[in-house]
Amino acid sequence: MSDTAQILTRAFDAAPPARVRDYIDLLKPRVMTLVVFTGLVGVAIAPGHVHPFTAALAVLAIALGSGAAGCINMWYERDLDALMARTAHRPLPAGRVAPDDALGLGVLLSIFSVLLMAVATNFTAAALLAAAILFYVFVYTIGLKRRTPQNIVIGGAAGAFPPVIGWAAVTGDISAVGVALFLLIFLWTPPHFWALALYRSEDYRRAGVPMLPVVAGPRETKRQMLTYTIVLLPVALAPTLLGAVGWLYGAVAVVLGLAFVGQGLAVWRAPDDETGHGAARRMFRYSLLYLAILFAALPLDRALLG
Repeated sequence: MSDTAQILTRAFDAAPPARVRDYIDLLKPRVMTLVVFTGLVGVAIAPGHVHPFTAALAVLAIALGSGAAGCINMWYERDLDALMARTAHRPLPAGRVAPDDALGLGVLLSIFSVLLMAVATNFTAAALLAAAILFYVFVYTIGLKRRTPQNIVIGGAAGAFPPVIGWAAVTGDISAVGVALFLLIFLWTPPHFWALALYRSEDYRRAGVPMLPVVAGPRETKRQMLTYTIVLLPVALAPTLLGAVGWLYGAVAVVLGLAFVGQGLAVWRAPDDETGHGAARRMFRYSLLYLAILFAALPLDRALLG
């Protein structure tokens, strides 16, 4: 038995019975919040009318699909989580939930979420939701996470699906605007996660996860982070350029984007050792604020300017 397996076995033997909160934690509620929000924005700005109850069911399906993918991810990565200080307290490595229970919950929620989306909205939205779940589980979690430093770059596609799914739930198609929203999150994901990886690099090194700072070093990671923030500037303007929203959103996108580039420059100039981790932490926090405000500006622009 490996050291990690022994740690998990001892933790499970010593842990108290699972609580409802433990099963909620398996669904990665913090990640789910962002997924639900971006999916809701996709519903809100899509052309056409949808009954509020149908919209609520579509957003619920997106939330359950996100939780299902997160649950299966935690099941598969429980050995890595046990080795990292940031994740060792999670229900599986801490032994509060049995692995089979977590896997069963994830599979059941995956099936239910896709069926709910299909019944409540349309096949296109259901197919996109199924693709997002399968991509996150099989491509990112199983295929990429432990094998390549580009895991976040390619795997970020899974987190970019929700606004497209929300858009498709209303319209039945994807459209150029849906693609633009997808690209926005897809390009935002690497600098967001690499900022975290910079100041958590020892955790990833200990667990053997080939995150970019571990494999290529902080200098190359910072260079790529800055590059992504610059590329994001014109991409974030795409909803305005495509006519989906007006220049209120466009102005917000420019201001936020320039500040994101500024965060990338601050990280680039910071020392590569632990003394420079403060800049990476600030960029990680700002990246969350950036995406939240940017997506909030989309329906706000539509409401104020039509």
